[in-house]
Amino acid sequence: MLMYKFWGKVRKHNQKGRRLGFSTANLNLTQNIPEGIYVSLTKIKNQEYSSITFIGTSKTFDEKKFLAETHILDFKKNIYDKWISVKLLKKIRENIKFNSSKELISQIKKDEQEARKYFHKFTSVRRQ
Repeated sequence: MLMYKFWGKVRKHNQKGRRLGFSTANLNLTQNIPEGIYVSLTKIKNQEYSSITFIGTSKTFDEKKFLAETHILDFKKNIYDKWISVKLLKKIRENIKFNSSKELISQIKKDEQEARKYFHKFTSVRRQ
């Protein structure tokens, strides 16, 4: 079920996701989308990929910038400055502050597993 859809050019941010082991495609948002973590589909050119998307401000790192960070599952290509679209399909959880990077990494792994379970029901989504 499609909840929200947005698109934009992938921008470099602070690369915290990469350092945590979860590279993300960062987009500035112009839409008012509720903060949280979502199961999503990310489209690059004409191909859709399973993903999870964070919407909001990073409370764990006390950041103020409101943005979208999309982690494409099992994807290793450089897509900086490429146009992508993201469909938010299901909200997994709210945006919360974690006490440490270790706690955040543990939760992202759980979020990723939740998304994999969701997509396991569908065979039309390309897996790399």
